[in-house]
Amino acid sequence: MSLPPGLIRDAVTSYLASLAGEATLAEITAAVSARLGEVSPSSVRSYLNLNVPETFLRAGRGRYRLAGTDTAKPTPRGPALAEGQAVLYHADCFDWLAQCPPASIHAVITDPPYGLIEYSALEQSKLRAGRGGVWRIPPAFDGHKRAPLPRFTTLSAADRLRLHAFFLRLAVLLGRAVVPGANIMVASNPLLSHIVASAMAEGGLEVRGTLIRLTMTMRGGDRPKNAHTEFEDVSVMPRSMWEPWVLLRRPLEGRVQDNLRRWKTGGFLRLGADRPFGDVIRSGPTSRAERLIAPHPSLKPQNFLRHIVRAALPRQEGVILDPFAGSGSTLAAANAVGYQSIGVELDEAYLRLARTAVRALGALPLVDPAGAQFQDAGPVQRRRARA
Repeated sequence: MSLPPGLIRDAVTSYLASLAGEATLAEITAAVSARLGEVSPSSVRSYLNLNVPETFLRAGRGRYRLAGTDTAKPTPRGPALAEGQAVLYHADCFDWLAQCPPASIHAVITDPPYGLIEYSALEQSKLRAGRGGVWRIPPAFDGHKRAPLPRFTTLSAADRLRLHAFFLRLAVLLGRAVVPGANIMVASNPLLSHIVASAMAEGGLEVRGTLIRLTMTMRGGDRPKNAHTEFEDVSVMPRSMWEPWVLLRRPLEGRVQDNLRRWKTGGFLRLGADRPFGDVIRSGPTSRAERLIAPHPSLKPQNFLRHIVRAALPRQEGVILDPFAGSGSTLAAANAVGYQSIGVELDEAYLRLARTAVRALGALPLVDPAGAQFQDAGPVQRRRARA
C-alpha cells in the first residue's frame, strides 16, 4: 500500500530534526517504518532525492540532513570521572548521544528532568538556597526532613508539548545509540508517564510496559490550598505510593533468541531458575546514609537501582548508559553489580558530587529487595559459580 507523500515527509523531517544531525538512508528508513509501518528504502530515497537541496542536503554517500542545519557540534567534554567500570562525561547528553558510536550501548537506566526548567541554573540556585522556585520544599514530617519535589502540577499545555518534544528527541538519539533489543528504563511519575511513553514510541522505540517502584513519594494527599479547614475531609489528589518507570526497547533483530546471540540483549535477567524479573518492586525512600553521601534532589536508593541494573543485561554483558547521571547513583549501582557503565551530566555541581559519590554509594553493603547480595561478586564470578 502506498502512503501519501505528506506522511513520509513529516516522518523524515521529524526524525532528522530530532536527531539534529545527519543520518544514513537505512537509519531514516528504520525511523519512518517505526512510525508509519513498513516503508521501502526506495520510497524514502525517492522522497529525499526529490527534495534536495530545498529541504535536505546530502552529507555524504547515502547520508542526509535537513537543509539549514549545522552539523558542526562542540566536542563533548570528558571523561570527568573514571571509577571502577564506570566512566562519567561532562556534556550535554543530546550532543554526546549524537556523536557516540551507533549500536554501542546495551541498556539505558535514567531519571530525566521533567519540568525542563527545574534543572536550569536559576532554579537550581533557588533549590540550593532553600527558596523553592518550581521546587516544592516540604516541611519536616515526624522528625524526618523530606526531599524537595518539582511541581509537575504547574505544567501548562505548552510545557507538556515541550516535554513531548524533549522525549521524542531523546528516543530518536537513544534509538541510534543502543543495540537492537536494548532495554530502556525511564523514571517517571503518574502524571506524566503517558507523555513519556507516547513520545518515545513515536521516536521509534517499543513500549514494553511499566515498572512499578512501590514507595511513598510524599506527592498528593493534600487538602485544598487555603481551604483546608473548610474541606478537611478532602484530598485534591491521592497520596502517591508508587513510582512508574516506563519500559522500552529498541526493536529486535529477528527473534529474541537471535537477538540474544548477536547483541546479548532482548530480555531481562531472571532472579533465579524459578523467579523471573517482576515489574513490581518493593522499595523505600532513599536512606539518610545515601542522601548524606549524595544530596541530589531525586536520588534513588541503591537497593532498587542495583535490582533493575542487574536485570537490564540478560547475558550480564554490555554497557549501561545513564544520560542524566546526576550524582552518579546508576553508575555506582552498576559498579556494585559488576557491569560497565557510562554516565553523562551537564551540571558541574553534580559532577563534583559524583567524584566521591560513585565510589561511596557503590561500596555500600546492601541487599536488594529480592534478597540477593550483589556487591560480593561480579558477572565473571557468578558465571564461574554457575559453571
